[in-house]
Amino acid sequence: MTRLSDADGRAFSQAVLAWFDAHGRTHLPWQQDPTPYRVWVSEIMLQQTQVATVIPYYERFMQRFASLPDLAAADVDEVLEHWSGLGYYARGRNLHKTAVACVEQHGGDLPHDIDALVALPGIGRSTAGAILSLALGQHHPILDGNVKRVLGRYAGIEGWPGKTAVQKELWELAEAVTPAKRVGHFNQAMMDLGATLCTRSRPACDRCPLADTCAALASGEPTRYPGKKPKKENPERHATLLYLEHDGQILLERRPPTGLWGGLYCLPIVSTDVDTGRNTLGSGAGALQEALEAAVDWDEPPVARLTHTFSHFRLNADVRGASVRGIDALVMESDRYVWYNGGDMPGGMAAPVMRLLQTLKFDTSGEAP
Repeated sequence: MTRLSDADGRAFSQAVLAWFDAHGRTHLPWQQDPTPYRVWVSEIMLQQTQVATVIPYYERFMQRFASLPDLAAADVDEVLEHWSGLGYYARGRNLHKTAVACVEQHGGDLPHDIDALVALPGIGRSTAGAILSLALGQHHPILDGNVKRVLGRYAGIEGWPGKTAVQKELWELAEAVTPAKRVGHFNQAMMDLGATLCTRSRPACDRCPLADTCAALASGEPTRYPGKKPKKENPERHATLLYLEHDGQILLERRPPTGLWGGLYCLPIVSTDVDTGRNTLGSGAGALQEALEAAVDWDEPPVARLTHTFSHFRLNADVRGASVRGIDALVMESDRYVWYNGGDMPGGMAAPVMRLLQTLKFDTSGEAP
């Protein structure tokens, strides 16, 4: 277990803050008028997503949902539409759930107490600490992926941070180095260090303010720390998607609220072959497939192949093309299917499907030719 003296903790924070004053990022959109709401939205978007990717999404999101009550009053479909392309869509759904809960339980604002924050959907200890320190200056350490890497290397902590014992040690270290004053600047500096200098594969140790006391650098192998997650081969799963054309439109299916592309639109998924033996990708579209048999002229071979890697499996899908005759009534009887002729979809469309449609030369702009 790493133990720091009070003097070492102060030296750490002073070095980090001095670096931040000279090199830290201060012009990011969420750093301007850093209210709890604005910081919260940015922190959720930044989970497993790079700053450069987040900035345009954040700016569009805040333009539409300028306040927490605005977000709570919106339909979740519109929230997901603004999230489309960021991935990990449960984050968007949890944002909306939390906004509604705050209107109902906390007077339309995020609570200023860390325990109350952590009780809300999608907010863990580190995210709560970031909200309260960056927006309100409260004294809370943080431990996102960047900070874990900085601290793990500084102290030479062996083991994968996902292990309970390693995470406990990192939290204790984070508490020891977080200063009583300028805590917001310090936490931002730690995130900046991990994102810009103490990177995963090519750390810029020659420019790091902690280089003189970094155990990982002293070892000669800084990238050994922190320990890597044990490798696990992601299973491959297979599916068949339908590309059904009718009068210049294609058929889209609304996915169930949870699971693969939850709540978004995609091409209908009609058959699956999953390693678990459970049909976890399909959504009951087999009935549609049967109903279409008499009205569809199938193309052979498949018109395209969609391959996409998720966090826990790799999806390989054949895309079957077809021409369709007279099935408007079938589609109109279900609110799960729509004919799509381009433009934005309420609730959003799965980004890999949008890219697939563009590859197939389908006009997704919704503009008249």
